[in-house]
Amino acid sequence: MSVSLKGSNCSKFQVSEFILMGFPGIHSWQHWLSIPLAILYLSAIGANILVLITICQDPALQQPMYYFLSILSVVDMGLATTIMPKILAIFWFDAKVISLPECFAQIYAIHCFVGMESGIFLCMAFDRYVAICHPLRYPSIVTNALILKATVFMVLRNGLLVIPVPVLAAQRNYCSKNEIEHFLCSNHGVTSLACDDRRPNSIFQLILAWLIMGSDLGLIILTYILILRSVLRLNSAEAASKALGTCSSHLILILFFYTIVVVTTVMHLAEPKASLIPVLLNVLHSIIPPSLNPIVYALRTKELREGFQRNFCWRLGKNTSLQ
Repeated sequence: MSVSLKGSNCSKFQVSEFILMGFPGIHSWQHWLSIPLAILYLSAIGANILVLITICQDPALQQPMYYFLSILSVVDMGLATTIMPKILAIFWFDAKVISLPECFAQIYAIHCFVGMESGIFLCMAFDRYVAICHPLRYPSIVTNALILKATVFMVLRNGLLVIPVPVLAAQRNYCSKNEIEHFLCSNHGVTSLACDDRRPNSIFQLILAWLIMGSDLGLIILTYILILRSVLRLNSAEAASKALGTCSSHLILILFFYTIVVVTTVMHLAEPKASLIPVLLNVLHSIIPPSLNPIVYALRTKELREGFQRNFCWRLGKNTSLQ
């Protein structure tokens, strides 16, 4: 085991770097997973850039719902880029070593982007609530100023509340092991190597999860209960179907996002030692939503599909005619 130690007293030894070992139990052939993960990463970046360009260039998409989708695309690209370059470097160049500052910075970025994604889903749920339950007041409630304030609030909320996570992790004493059975610096994976008591880290992470993810999910559920109650009062089945149809993309993404979060958390609690399935789910949760979100919206949102056709098919046809 490659361990870099500082100090002369064993009780004061401190590792100076961590080694990311990858997927537990399949180290010998895990490099074959680099191709599908690289494809997922490139598709996530490409699809989200496509969404951003389409929304920015198409006047018909200059609406609050698509502004929130643009913010979600930026957050998705940030989350994927936080982890995927390092994972691919491990696969292709065996670059397993990561310094302590880089590791703690990655912990912060992952928590921050995941919290931001949860917050944007809440903002999108509020947007659908106002559009369906208070359609006449929608233009006066969901304004550009409200979108800006909500975005700034989400950035500050997650940026500030997450700071204690890497700070507490950095205060632990890592005196013996430095091999992390993971591709990324997760708070659980890092602090499990500590020689001293890591209960403050676990307690704070649990509080933070309930404070951010729990409150967001609770408000999203409440919002959709109010939406469903309003829709059921509609006399027209066609109008009710159309109203719920505008929420379908959002509901699919929320269901996938929070299901993976809950399953991963429960598996970590049930099995404290690193095992393949929780680690794999942790990686996939950081790369599948960024690639899935724009695809779901493109397939299920007519206006966005038409925006793609107007902006890209027209340009392609124009370039072909010039040739």
